[in-house]
Amino acid sequence: MHYGDALGSSIQSILSHKLRSFLTLLGIIIGVMAVVTMFSSVYAIQALIQKNMEGLGWNNSLIITPAMTQPEQDRRLMQFRRTPQSVAGLNYEDYIAIRDNTRYRSIYGMLELPSLEKINNKDIQVRIRATNPQFFITKSYAIGRGRYFSDYEEQNSLPVAVLGHLFVQEHFGGVDPVGRVITLSSHRFRVVGVLAGDALSEGNGMNFNSWEQDEDLRAVYIPLRYGAQYLSPTKIVNYIYVQAHSELDYELLKTEVRQLMLARHNMYPNFSFQDIGAVLFKINEEIDNYMRKWNITLSAIASISLIVGGIGLFSTLLISIQERMLEIGVRKSIGATEKDIFFYFILEALTLALIGAFLGIAFAWLALSAMSRAIKVPLYLPYEGVTLGILFSCLIGFVSGLYPALKASRIDPIQAIYYAE
Repeated sequence: MHYGDALGSSIQSILSHKLRSFLTLLGIIIGVMAVVTMFSSVYAIQALIQKNMEGLGWNNSLIITPAMTQPEQDRRLMQFRRTPQSVAGLNYEDYIAIRDNTRYRSIYGMLELPSLEKINNKDIQVRIRATNPQFFITKSYAIGRGRYFSDYEEQNSLPVAVLGHLFVQEHFGGVDPVGRVITLSSHRFRVVGVLAGDALSEGNGMNFNSWEQDEDLRAVYIPLRYGAQYLSPTKIVNYIYVQAHSELDYELLKTEVRQLMLARHNMYPNFSFQDIGAVLFKINEEIDNYMRKWNITLSAIASISLIVGGIGLFSTLLISIQERMLEIGVRKSIGATEKDIFFYFILEALTLALIGAFLGIAFAWLALSAMSRAIKVPLYLPYEGVTLGILFSCLIGFVSGLYPALKASRIDPIQAIYYAE
């Protein structure tokens, strides 16, 4: 059997009936296009949710805060350890110890200092936040004008400030505050930058935790060390944020931080952990499971078009048997076996199905490109959708061509030659 000749014969048969072949392919093209588009849409939504959640800065993260109350068992044990009065609370030195002795992806401390200030001859409540530059990167807050304060300025307690986008809008109007000096808690700070607007909730229809972002963009940020040294008599901090490199490193980081904090606080747990990373793990698992089920459902619905296309392909191959009776008779009379005739028809069915699959993928790519530009959300061809479309098309082609191929292979050559007469 010459496979090249068989393939050439299949392509020639397809091209000799262009309109019929195109109509036959239309169902397969639409089916593959639907499957690939559905896969891409689901994965795009999943990726967008993941990106926005990571942009909030809470993935694989741990927050250390002062403990408000102690469980009864801990209170009984404390009488044999240290008294609360003899142990310092969560402070700047704890932040330095965690920063220098643990393995993390990002870390920052936060000290909040509400203050009543006079700005532009108006008394306003200002939310002063002392932190380090990693806070802006972790929270995905871009700089709009000027710059962030640097690690050098933070470590050397320089009086510089970064203003939130909404704070500037509300209290400075159209005036650019960068380079100006403002007074906060009787301390003078030079404004070095202004945060940009919230990019997470603009342009893509996704709005995660907008209230927190609004609060962040209404605050004024100063270096953490400056705030701890000059605005907090005991150098206390409200919380310390630590983020692990990955899910695998998260538990190890949590253990390292707990051991370090217990050692520094004389084994007295006057601090607590907000296990944000564990909560997000569960949320991500639920989202993944939901999206997986939704993907299966949409793919099953989209596959109906492929089944309809397979019915069209089945009908076309049955009709072509009647048209090619003479060809079948001649092939058998010169030595073609039933296996050869079967293979010719199956190969023609698979060729039609594959052409339809590749055309469907091409049209899906064009549709996704247009949709991506229209909604401003990145859409791509997922390899799972492309693979499923091609495999399902081949399956539909084989199943649709099976009966016509068997029927054609069993035709008597004498009857086939004299069929037209």
